[in-house]
Amino acid sequence: MNSLVIVSVTGLLFWAGYFFFARKITAVFAPDKDRQTPAKARYDGIDYVPAKHWTILFGHHFSSIAGAAPIIGPVLAVSIWGWAPALLWVVLGSIFAGGVHDYCSLMISVRHGGRSVADISGDTISRSAKLIFLSFAWITLILVISVFTHLCAKTLVLSPEIVLPSIGLVPLSMLMGFLLYSKRFFNRYNQAGVTLLGLAALAALMVLGFKMPLSLGLSEPVHAWSVILLIYAYFASIMPVQILLQPRDYLSAFLLLAGLFFGYIGLITRAPNIAFPAFTGFKACTTNMLWPVLFVTVACGAISGFHSLVASGTTSKQLDNEVNAKKIGYGGMIAEGVLAVLALLIVATVYSRSADLSSVVNGPGGPVHAFGVAYGRMTERFLGSYGSAFAVLILNAFIFTTLDTATRIARYLTQELFHLDNRYLATLLVVALSGWLGISGEWNSIWPVFGAANQLIAAFTLIAVTSYLLYLKKPVVYTMAPAVFMLITSAVALFLKIIEYFKSGNILLAFIALILLSLAFVVFYEAAAVWAGNYRRRHNVIA
Repeated sequence: MNSLVIVSVTGLLFWAGYFFFARKITAVFAPDKDRQTPAKARYDGIDYVPAKHWTILFGHHFSSIAGAAPIIGPVLAVSIWGWAPALLWVVLGSIFAGGVHDYCSLMISVRHGGRSVADISGDTISRSAKLIFLSFAWITLILVISVFTHLCAKTLVLSPEIVLPSIGLVPLSMLMGFLLYSKRFFNRYNQAGVTLLGLAALAALMVLGFKMPLSLGLSEPVHAWSVILLIYAYFASIMPVQILLQPRDYLSAFLLLAGLFFGYIGLITRAPNIAFPAFTGFKACTTNMLWPVLFVTVACGAISGFHSLVASGTTSKQLDNEVNAKKIGYGGMIAEGVLAVLALLIVATVYSRSADLSSVVNGPGGPVHAFGVAYGRMTERFLGSYGSAFAVLILNAFIFTTLDTATRIARYLTQELFHLDNRYLATLLVVALSGWLGISGEWNSIWPVFGAANQLIAAFTLIAVTSYLLYLKKPVVYTMAPAVFMLITSAVALFLKIIEYFKSGNILLAFIALILLSLAFVVFYEAAAVWAGNYRRRHNVIA
């Protein structure tokens, strides 16, 4: 199969999904350009701040959801099942599940004053569902922060050439934030001028980074970097969003767009035939069964519960106009699907044998290293020897973004869950617990169940949205179908994990997975009762 054909077909499908199918989803919510969004109605200069332009908010949203996951998941899937199953799930999942999930979670939050979907589920389902959902989301975010802190610290140690641009991006973003929101400067040079200035400075930092690789020179550099990153995450998550979060993520989005551009140019100009097997089998082992494991392995890039936490956490508090929600929510998911397709096609064209890719994926560098090597080979004609390092820099920039965005959202959930008004104390609690998990290595104990837990959050989100739409007597087929599919898929994946953990004697993980599965059934039971009641009310059925 020629990769150019696949690029063309998937591009056409993504285009059709955004311009045709997304219209059906937006019509359900009927966005109103004159309705005041929470960013304006609840403006506080810290969290509720309307973005200067929708592209700036798109940059934040896209950067936050597109961490390393849309690379890791597809690469792992290709190494286990071949490129065809992963490709089908990414394309169809992005259009019919992920895009719906992301847009709806953004809009339901906007319609509820910028509250998280987990908090809103208390209104649409029940108080117990809200507590379960909030707890799920909170624990997941603590785990994400701890893992991403460790990954980012490890990357800074292994790739000292990206230290300078990664760290330098912070003060550069703060300067950009000042210029973007300085009326005098902005009116004279506008957004394009500020953007060009920031990109030029970022390019200079990248060149300097390759010429001046930096390292801490300590015996435990990963731990030292972890502490530095946690301190950064603390301050970044309590600062006003327009000072650091918006401009930094906006700049980071250009990095990823550049990575997408060079990667696809490499695929198009080389137009290589994919020698890697399209399908290597359903797999009989419970750990590698095509269904449900593929749909848990490939989360970001198709559908991910973490996206709803971003959409209803930070993005909804910065949206200036409801009409722009489609570009940011649904469009951001499609863009991530495009990234996931690039990742799986690149590794499938560079690695011709399943054994070769599996050995790299299961090696010290993991899927990120496999992608970096493949990206470097695909782009060596125009990036030379810098291709692999450029790929790692892009991924690290997005890990940075996801790290402090997740910390800010975890602070929101901490305040909602524990009724804690003090944002400084709430953030300290999040950072301290995440730091302990990350530095001690305890995150390794519970990380294996993260995939299923993350997809359960996606199911919970769609269930909450469906309940809301049923109450309003709106069409629910677009949200109910993926909600049921993701709930069943995640539940079966957890059930298989429970069997696997009991067989291997890992009682702790088996117990955790069993608790998660039981809580998922509680949420579904509560939601089903609400759905039945709303259905009777909707159709005037007398019980």
